[in-house]
Amino acid sequence: MKNSLFPIATALCLAATTPFVHAAGLLERAEQAIESTVSPSAADVAKEREQVRKEVRDSLARLYQIAPGARKAVEQAAGYAVFSTFGVKLLVAGGTSGKGLAVEQRNRRETFMRMVQVQGGLGFGISQNRLIFVFTTPEALRNFIDQGWEFGAQTNVSAMAQGQGGMFTGAAAISPGVYLYQITENGLSATLTVAGTKFFKE
Repeated sequence: MKNSLFPIATALCLAATTPFVHAAGLLERAEQAIESTVSPSAADVAKEREQVRKEVRDSLARLYQIAPGARKAVEQAAGYAVFSTFGVKLLVAGGTSGKGLAVEQRNRRETFMRMVQVQGGLGFGISQNRLIFVFTTPEALRNFIDQGWEFGAQTNVSAMAQGQGGMFTGAAAISPGVYLYQITENGLSATLTVAGTKFFKE
């Protein structure tokens, strides 16, 4: 795992020290670094995907514990996607990368995905959180899987105090038919820290 982080961290450092590099450029470099890592063996892929599935189960269980109404939201949705992240805070630029899984409820079809976030700022630190997307329509889910998703560098999203019948309480409505929960070490986040984040298929 540490070896796989090295090219990502290097790309973020180089991008951040280059003048006039925008967040989109940082995201592109980080994504390229992820894709350029050595291809794992079939056994490693299987093991990694099983770990992702476990993280999905744990994340949903944690969400239902914090926001009981979310269970109904997920069960009645066309599908959902769950991402578990780890953060690396560098001297000049911090980056967060993670893996996740999108699930279509109708046929339980799985699509393994990745995410990368670039953030500026000085200092060191570690951030861990879980992002749970809920798609109320098949079209919203399909677009997310096929086209990916990218939040702009200035995106600021706040969760709703009260959702539809309590189902989406604590989630943010980020697009028609798309809701997002963020779980941090302190619980459900009222303000989602998703600026400069990109999600895409493996």
